[in-house]
Amino acid sequence: MAGKSSKGRSRKGTSNHNSNNGSITNGNVNNNTVSNDVSNSLKHVPAKDNNAAIANSENENGKPDSIAAETESAFSSNPQNVKEEETHNSEAQLMQGEDNLYAVPVKTLTGEKLEVHLNPGDSIIDVRQFLLDSPEMGFVTCYDLILHTKDGSSHHLEDYNELSDVADITTGGCSLEVVPAMYDDRSIRAHVHRTRDVFSLSNVRASFSSVIAKQNETLQNRAANSRVSDSSKTEVRDLDGLGFMEDPSGSLGNLLPSPLKDVKCVESIVFSSFNPPPSYRRLVGDLIYLDVVTLEGNAFCITGTTRVFYVNSSTANNFDWKPSKATWEATTLIALLQKISPKFKKAFREILDRRRAYHHPFENLQSLLPPNSWLGLYPVPDHTRDPARAENSLTLLYGSEPMGMQRDWNEELQSCREFPHTTLQERMIRDRARYKVTSDFVDAATNGAIGVINGCIPPINPSDPECFHMYVHNNIFFSFAVDADLEQLSKKSTDSNSNIQSTDIRQDSENVSDSQVPSGGKSNGSSSEDLNNGVEAAQEISPEAQLAESEQATYASANNDLKGTIAYQEADVDGLYNLAMAIIDYRGHRVVAQSVLPGILQGDKSESLKYGSVDNGKKICWNEDFHSKVSEAAKCLHLKEHSVLDGSGNAFKLAAPVECKGIVGGDDRHYILDLLRVTPRDANYTGPGSRFCILRSELIAAFCQAQASEKSKSKETNSEGADNLATNFQNEADADNKELTNEKTTENAEEVSSASAGGYDNCDEIVFNPNVFTEFKLAGSPEEIAADEDNVRKVGQYLTDVVIPNIIQDLWQLDVTPMDGQSLTETLHARGINVRYIGKVADGTKHLPHMWDLCTNEIVVRSSKHIIKDVLRDTEDHDLAPALSHLLNCIFGSCQAPAGKPDSNGIQSRTPKKEQQSAGKNSRGRARWKSKGGSRKSQPLYTKISSESLWSDIQEFAMSKYKFELPEDSRSRVKKICVIRNLCRKVGITVASRKYDLNSTTPFQPSDILDLCPVVRHSVPVCSDAKKLTDAAKSHMSAGSLNEAYDLFTEAFKILQQVTGPMHCEVATCCRYLAMITYHAGEMDVAVAQQQRELIINETCLGLDHPDTAHSYANMALYYHGWEKTEFALPYMTRALLLLSLSSGSDHPDVAATFVNVAMMYKELKKMNISLRYLQEALKKNERLLGEKHIQTAVCYHALAIIFNSMGAFKLSLQHEKKTFEILVKQLGEDDPKTQESLNWINTFKIRELQARPEFVQAFQAVTDGGSGSSGAPTNKSVNAAMIAETLPRGRGVDERAARAAAIARKKAAARGLVVRSQVQVQVQSHPPPLTPLFNIINSGVAPDVLGNGDVNGVKKNGVRSSDPADATKDQSVPTQKQEQTPAGLGKGLASLDAKKQKSKPKPKVEA
Repeated sequence: MAGKSSKGRSRKGTSNHNSNNGSITNGNVNNNTVSNDVSNSLKHVPAKDNNAAIANSENENGKPDSIAAETESAFSSNPQNVKEEETHNSEAQLMQGEDNLYAVPVKTLTGEKLEVHLNPGDSIIDVRQFLLDSPEMGFVTCYDLILHTKDGSSHHLEDYNELSDVADITTGGCSLEVVPAMYDDRSIRAHVHRTRDVFSLSNVRASFSSVIAKQNETLQNRAANSRVSDSSKTEVRDLDGLGFMEDPSGSLGNLLPSPLKDVKCVESIVFSSFNPPPSYRRLVGDLIYLDVVTLEGNAFCITGTTRVFYVNSSTANNFDWKPSKATWEATTLIALLQKISPKFKKAFREILDRRRAYHHPFENLQSLLPPNSWLGLYPVPDHTRDPARAENSLTLLYGSEPMGMQRDWNEELQSCREFPHTTLQERMIRDRARYKVTSDFVDAATNGAIGVINGCIPPINPSDPECFHMYVHNNIFFSFAVDADLEQLSKKSTDSNSNIQSTDIRQDSENVSDSQVPSGGKSNGSSSEDLNNGVEAAQEISPEAQLAESEQATYASANNDLKGTIAYQEADVDGLYNLAMAIIDYRGHRVVAQSVLPGILQGDKSESLKYGSVDNGKKICWNEDFHSKVSEAAKCLHLKEHSVLDGSGNAFKLAAPVECKGIVGGDDRHYILDLLRVTPRDANYTGPGSRFCILRSELIAAFCQAQASEKSKSKETNSEGADNLATNFQNEADADNKELTNEKTTENAEEVSSASAGGYDNCDEIVFNPNVFTEFKLAGSPEEIAADEDNVRKVGQYLTDVVIPNIIQDLWQLDVTPMDGQSLTETLHARGINVRYIGKVADGTKHLPHMWDLCTNEIVVRSSKHIIKDVLRDTEDHDLAPALSHLLNCIFGSCQAPAGKPDSNGIQSRTPKKEQQSAGKNSRGRARWKSKGGSRKSQPLYTKISSESLWSDIQEFAMSKYKFELPEDSRSRVKKICVIRNLCRKVGITVASRKYDLNSTTPFQPSDILDLCPVVRHSVPVCSDAKKLTDAAKSHMSAGSLNEAYDLFTEAFKILQQVTGPMHCEVATCCRYLAMITYHAGEMDVAVAQQQRELIINETCLGLDHPDTAHSYANMALYYHGWEKTEFALPYMTRALLLLSLSSGSDHPDVAATFVNVAMMYKELKKMNISLRYLQEALKKNERLLGEKHIQTAVCYHALAIIFNSMGAFKLSLQHEKKTFEILVKQLGEDDPKTQESLNWINTFKIRELQARPEFVQAFQAVTDGGSGSSGAPTNKSVNAAMIAETLPRGRGVDERAARAAAIARKKAAARGLVVRSQVQVQVQSHPPPLTPLFNIINSGVAPDVLGNGDVNGVKKNGVRSSDPADATKDQSVPTQKQEQTPAGLGKGLASLDAKKQKSKPKPKVEA
């Protein structure tokens, strides 16, 4: 929705130029800490090259750099004039990228005037949604819109039309009028529900950013009212960030915002017991009757008709339809209540005022798929009486429509997919319809799955075993997929009852059995015979188990099916359709929800099967028309057309896995189902149970890219050996894989296709046979089969020999810094690494404590998740909270099993421990499918679990699944708060946000478990056009073309608003980049407004404590600091530190980076003691996590040197800079520019240390007086001022007018998006030459230690060196920022888009 209200729009051109003396440019070299210009309190350097600045201030995740540098202008006597002109030019250029929005006045039902800003492409539904979000129209639901044009004509607007289809609003003079519409049974009930929602403020989510913004506004107003002569003295409180780090459990209560207290405006509004209307009243228009009790205590019975609401004359027991008063009627319920209750009118006005006053317009919007919160309010809010809530809860709809026909999800989805998509506008309409229908499907599927698991929906096959029950509700098909990993651990300890075993839970095919060994490149020589033997062994395990495996989907196959569905959706082949699909995890169960295939419930599916097999390849169906469509999709998925033999020996040519099913539905559409293996099997994992261990599509894309590049370099040489292959891929992997992030999954494919276009050897020709290493018989020649197997082995070897070592190296260099388990998983997936390799990644990061802890914590969480889910499946409703609290106490406390109690399978305590554990796991795996009567008689399973047995299961599971041996002290070493957070999010647990004593034996109580929510995975489509625009915008950004990047991001933002609405993660991405560009262009107010939008969207769509939300708060703080409003920035930093403490814990490089940022902010506020406190803590963390010789450690030493310099402790400054110097020499070498920067700092600190010796200064003055005939009093004054860092008059050799004109020209060029080359550093001296002999004297008398360069920044002021030695050395940082990128961290900048390759790679790679 592109429309905007005049009340909600951000206002441009209102930035406070007086508060910003410098122009904005370059971010910084150091992605993990503050800008290298820590010497001048991180002020903005002059914008001599805005284009390169943006290119060097963005990281791979799109997060702005830490604190940008800024200094006062060194030349203009009136810098504000220059600034205003530059800002005006920059703003004018940025405005060119915006599409025009046209102001259209709206006349409401109450006569109020409302103005909206609309685009001709807006649909009428968008206009309605926007009006619904406005306070003036939020309670009006049933109305028509009339568009009046300037020629006097009027047009009735239909919901599915666009404004451009009705009239041209660009000519002006148009207006909208809201007219009442006729109510019906459905719309009048919706109106009553909407009215109740408007009354409540508890459902209004208040973002912390809005709360902080309100506090800042209050602080600013207070300062303005009490302003005295020195307005800069503002009291700033100390951050309690270190407190968050020391006691993260105590900060849980600070995470959730306090809910707004409801304003009571009516006692009750309920449906009257007189409903439904009698037939004779129904014939005259009565629809509903409502009983209302006002605050005055008066009771009214209200009639809702097709036209109005009015008060009738009924009493408590007598019905009288006649109107009570002629004036007591209105078209809306709220308007009627305002007439009959003065107290209601006053209270409702207060509700509207509070909604307007405390909330950003985006906060009124809801996400279609909101995330679960793992924390609930504490103390728990009182449960009050609410008749309306009771009415809603009694319906038990579980996602179905309350009235009318059920939605045909499949027909809706496929009809939307068949929309025309030739033009951009057509694609937007198509994508919007698909997104809305799929989102509604996921919501309905989630509610339906809850009903299925709670037993409220009956199965369609009740006579079958419970594990095979299937359900159809609301035109959605539901089936169970149960995890049985724990049973795989105790395979040899099976129960003697074969009947139970035959109907037991299907083995989780993702589980890695004892014979599954990640080869890591060492055992890749396993032949196809070995793999096939393993498959045959798996077939011989048990016919019953094989039946279960073929009939009931497991965790792994359900995940793979969802991935395959998404892959075919993105291929978007005309005539080939997929079903809507969602996976819901709830109460230990996994339910797969799919739209119903037309005709599947009315006939035999084998009659409509045209492609693939339903019996594991015994009979294969084939159809030419179907095969052509599947082959077209296979080209996009790198799948090879190959021949397969069925059970009779007949050969069929397929372009998909054998077990896929191509079915012609009852609507004559071609559907492809069961897409479990759209990528080849992982050759590193063999043996039974590994059937669905497949490779990731990201790895296939990266491998194809690397191989295509290699072939294009040398077509004649074709390496066949695995070692040679790894060597050939190494250089390409170093160039590409370091920058592979979540956003580059599709970029790789685009880069490969563009790089190899027109060539013979392109990545499209690299295809894989998905049926190798399976039980299916291939019909090709032995050489062809061997070649297909060898291709798949090469991918597996590429994964273990290239991809995993590269990501370990990137983790050490901080090119990627995952903060929690979710971001670690996303990082691994983006590189094409399956989570089953996390043990191998952990083994490679033992030298990085924070990564070792993160990997081990994630393994513990995933192992615990499977165990907890298995227990929950056997837990009755009344035991859920006690069971969860007991399991959490077993993990984080110390719980013992009751003495003398029999084990879960009836084996007494004398049974060996190993057997007891195995038998217990088997019982847990089967218990859910036993009769409910038997389970009630036995003791609850969770009571037999102790801390020792649970941790033993966790260790055994970690070894079996991830091939990782947890350390003996892992139980005490885990970061408890981080693990609790991650585990609760994965299982769906909501705990009270109170302080927990995690050192006690039982930190959790049953009352702490507040809720158990479903965890959903879905296949909601993305907007491909917006994705292409954002990728192109990033390319322009890395190339330095800001204006083009701004236009593209703006266009992507508009498209996404049309397709997904404002509340979507991709919209937040656009807002983040737009904030960066406007920040660097000098539009501080616009940057802050865009960043606040991103912050609100991230909180709504990702969660309050998501790592991206933490980055958003940190970025907001940096923007305020760059705006010279540091006191406003500190509360945002406080929030960022809180979120960091919960997601990553205190020991993480991002925490150290944030501490450095906070220290620089306090340095700006002249609070040196607090600044030192944070810097010393950051130094300790970097030394402990990264080592004493890491570049980030050097950054901390340099920052400390700057702080000590500001405090006048020059000796300490020199000592710390020498340590910086030594580290940089070892890491970068003596000739690196940063090493030379550090040398300059050492010389500067030596001068300032000598300034404390008056006798030396006198001797030096005598030498200079004798050696320089032109020196005199002015010379001595300059020398003294230089040594004590005083501001000097500008030197004679500087042409101020020329410098100012050059600065303006550079600004204008940058605003137009032109790439302006950095100026050569001309050594223009603003002070007399005698400083040179002083350096010679110092250097001749004191032999410097090893010379080095750190994140030290010199800042040139408009190309001329400042008189301040600190400023002089700062100037040198600008060019060096483009030559080497230091490691990344929280809030790291745009530099990682391109800058980190410029030193080592001759040809930078541009992100597409």
